[in-house]
Amino acid sequence: MPEIDIHICEVGPRDGLQNTKTFMPTEAKKAWISALAASGLPEIEACSFVNPKLIAQFTDAAEVAAHALTLPGVEVSALVPNLKGAERAAAAGIRRIILPISASEAHSHSNVRKSVDEQVAELERIVALRDGQAGAGRLRVVAGISTAFGCTLQGAVPEADVIRLCARTAATGVNGVSIADTVGYANPVQVRRLISAVRAEIGLKLATAHFHNTRGLGLANCLAAIEAGVMSLDSSMAGLGGCPYAPGASGNVITEDLVFMLEAMGLRTGVNIGRLLEARAILEAALPGAEFYGHLSKAGLPKGFRPAEAA
Repeated sequence: MPEIDIHICEVGPRDGLQNTKTFMPTEAKKAWISALAASGLPEIEACSFVNPKLIAQFTDAAEVAAHALTLPGVEVSALVPNLKGAERAAAAGIRRIILPISASEAHSHSNVRKSVDEQVAELERIVALRDGQAGAGRLRVVAGISTAFGCTLQGAVPEADVIRLCARTAATGVNGVSIADTVGYANPVQVRRLISAVRAEIGLKLATAHFHNTRGLGLANCLAAIEAGVMSLDSSMAGLGGCPYAPGASGNVITEDLVFMLEAMGLRTGVNIGRLLEARAILEAALPGAEFYGHLSKAGLPKGFRPAEAA
């Protein structure tokens, strides 16, 4: 693996697809994930082990995960909504799982049909599952704090609530905490302030930031998170995605544009932009009629552009 400055997790196969109206054929998912891995992305969130009756896009989660796990040089992760999902993910061979816990009570009930307290209890059960495992194959558990910057159902989410929830989840013994702007409410000043406050509370346990580009501030918020000390970011190819249980939550940060911005700044991602755009072509062919976003895919690379490694 090449040395990298910023770790990018491609969440398109999970967060991107969970909001699409058309089922992406399993073989197309496999081809797309293979192309994403070939671009040099260090991590791919391949699927969600949610009840397929709720989100039919993931009826093939175990098969997709099994394929992703055969690809060299890439970490494969998955989202789980509860202990049962964690058990399914572990049985499929996934070793890094993310459990969403909303900072908004309204969103928590809409998203996982549980209160925040009930979902923290679910996290504790998953940590206990991990602690009962042996050897290098143990799960790595991440608490994903959603609606950390605001909620379309509740409105404002007090920063004190977010900081408290991050501290509470970190204390369960999770391997990491991720902070997410699920509905695209954040701005760079808010991002810098909140991430700095959370890091002061839980230190390096705050591992990742996840932003949506709903109002066009996704890249700016990513940069603010880096300035506040976060070196791992989520993004989705072509900006696909959103939360089906949060009205108005659309569009993740666009992977291609994020990689270009970071490499242009001299920050190494380990990602080959040309191969990334080839993976996008596979995605577009597999989802005709879907709405795709991105500037780099339209404008192309500037003349004389050199990636950070070459520079």
